[in-house]
Amino acid sequence: MASLSNLQTEAVAAPNSPPDTLRDEFRRNMGQISRHSLTFFAGTIFTMGAGYVVKIYVARVLGAEQLGLYALGMTLVSLTQLVSNLGLQGTAARYIAVYSATKNFDALRGFLTRSVGIVLSLTSVFSLGLIVAGGWLARRLYHAPGLSQYIPLFALLTVLGAANTFYCQVLAGFKDITKRTLITNFIGTPLVIALTVLLLALGTGMHGYLWAQILNSIIVSALLIFAAWKLTPPAARFSWRSLPPLDPEVKAFAAAAFGMSAVEFLVSQADKVLLGFYLTPALVGIYVAASTIAAMVPLVLQSVNQIFAPVIADLHSRNRIDVLQRLFQTLTKWVVGLTLPLVLVVITYAAPLMRMFGAAFETGWPVLVIGVVGQIVNCGVGSVGLLLFMSGNQRRLMKVQFVMVGVSLLMNIMLIPMLGVVGAALASASVNVAGNVWNLLEVRKALHIIPYNRSYFALGIPGLFSVAAAVLMRVWGGGTVAPWLEILGAVILSYMVFTGFALKFSLSEDDRIIATSAWAQVRAGLRR
Repeated sequence: MASLSNLQTEAVAAPNSPPDTLRDEFRRNMGQISRHSLTFFAGTIFTMGAGYVVKIYVARVLGAEQLGLYALGMTLVSLTQLVSNLGLQGTAARYIAVYSATKNFDALRGFLTRSVGIVLSLTSVFSLGLIVAGGWLARRLYHAPGLSQYIPLFALLTVLGAANTFYCQVLAGFKDITKRTLITNFIGTPLVIALTVLLLALGTGMHGYLWAQILNSIIVSALLIFAAWKLTPPAARFSWRSLPPLDPEVKAFAAAAFGMSAVEFLVSQADKVLLGFYLTPALVGIYVAASTIAAMVPLVLQSVNQIFAPVIADLHSRNRIDVLQRLFQTLTKWVVGLTLPLVLVVITYAAPLMRMFGAAFETGWPVLVIGVVGQIVNCGVGSVGLLLFMSGNQRRLMKVQFVMVGVSLLMNIMLIPMLGVVGAALASASVNVAGNVWNLLEVRKALHIIPYNRSYFALGIPGLFSVAAAVLMRVWGGGTVAPWLEILGAVILSYMVFTGFALKFSLSEDDRIIATSAWAQVRAGLRR
């Protein structure tokens, strides 16, 4: 059995493998990735589509100011969860995969039991601290005294969210993204939508919106915990036997994960915190609405990352860098190919998309365009941050993130007072682009792999025709049909055009493998 230190050593050149061995390994991993990613993607599409409609309803009922207060409250939730989990949430996916692969069930039992106890205990303590200090933060930091009355509900969401996030990572470590998606997306999403619509229709306002999420989190967390228990080997489940201590390298990895989570929080939340400090909650609400749409862009990348993470840990532990390189290239190309048509439509229809939230939100369309540009670069480099993190090169990732957090804070402080929400969007997109390009260079140095080949750049041809389709739809359809129907038609047309030209000019042998695997999963699902 390989020691944990050996599992985390720097990647070296993979041993020469017969072509059929490489092909079989690639097919096996690609089949697993496509199966779980397709399920997660379907769940994400459903969640985002339904969530977008509900977000429009919530924005129209609550208004920009209340939506801004909600966003500011969630920054406090994120901060409390950050300081409570000590990096263990980010560590779960890697070490559960490693311990399961090496059959080290006693170490797995120790990790699961100790991690759950630490995360839930600390989150509860810090949530009480949020209740005590939250009112002061609302008044002094955000200049939003109206936020104070909701602090206890945000504190309760903190505890439930911590359990939810941790057990999502546990299921990822066991490589069962399908079960997790069924619970969080296909059960949790309809439930929270129904509760939200019901409670808001009863006139409960922000309190009802928060209670809908609390009730949903209770049910989803219970289902996730049960699913994780079923997946855990009996020898690794909780027992009263003495627990093995956490391996020192697990602690070091968790510390690194905590540091990266802190940096990620500052990068991702600095704009909202500083917007709350400099501007009004209403402008924060407009910014959040635009960010909600921009967050839809990398959904294919997010779907792939859910199962690619433990696959990276597995392949790296067995020194199969040859397979990892091939997967990285193929998956990155598919992420870009399945994202580009959506990006083109969102940019083309930025103003109508924002107007759906209400007339006051339309002014946020430049924020949406800038955010989407930053996200397409994120998708264009593939899972670079994940590759560094799951291969034991977290120090390289931390270096990038620590620099980027300084750049983010500096740019936000400089640009928000001058340009308002547009300045925050420019700062966020610039950091997104610079950080991802730097991570790409670090992956090349550490693992000697890149996501680009001739087949990747062949996507330019279908991309150009997809641009033309989106623009023509905007010109010809402007004002003649309902905006949502025109946008839906543009999405369908753009993907049809892109797919047609991609099949003609851009499909490689590896692409056919993933397409065949994905189609097999679709047919299997239809037969059920």
